[in-house]
Amino acid sequence: MSDATAVDSLGVVADYQFGAGAGRALFAPGESRTITRTGSGRPQQVHVDGDRVVSYGTDGRFTLGIEGGRRLASTFDAPRARVIVDDESEPFVRDGKNVFAKFVCDVDPAIRTGDEVVVAHEDDTLLAVGRAELDAESVRDFETGMAVKVRESVGAADA
Repeated sequence: MSDATAVDSLGVVADYQFGAGAGRALFAPGESRTITRTGSGRPQQVHVDGDRVVSYGTDGRFTLGIEGGRRLASTFDAPRARVIVDDESEPFVRDGKNVFAKFVCDVDPAIRTGDEVVVAHEDDTLLAVGRAELDAESVRDFETGMAVKVRESVGAADA
């Protein structure tokens, strides 16, 4: 499978997972990218300029890298694909700590448990990417509990 064909196929998966427009956001047409593959030839990771955009899991779903989160956040209006946190939580999330429900200000109502999400500050600054541990309704209702398991954060150096 050529890289162009792989990107077309991965774009379809992205649109399915994140919604229409995600494929073009994550895999911009004509962009130079590196696709690493498993021994069997299945796409495993997509990098652009050395930054990981996504990894493609054996379950057929993407996990976002910071660059992938940045691309989705710049494509979709808030709160789509996002969990938004307040000032109190921002430095902790920026440093890679998990997001707890009590610090969430807003959340995409379509988020389900297990979805890949962008974690952003109230001003829509990207802080991290990770996996939702609660669905949107539960995030709004709960005062305790982990809302997002942070996988990768921007770090204090990018503040």
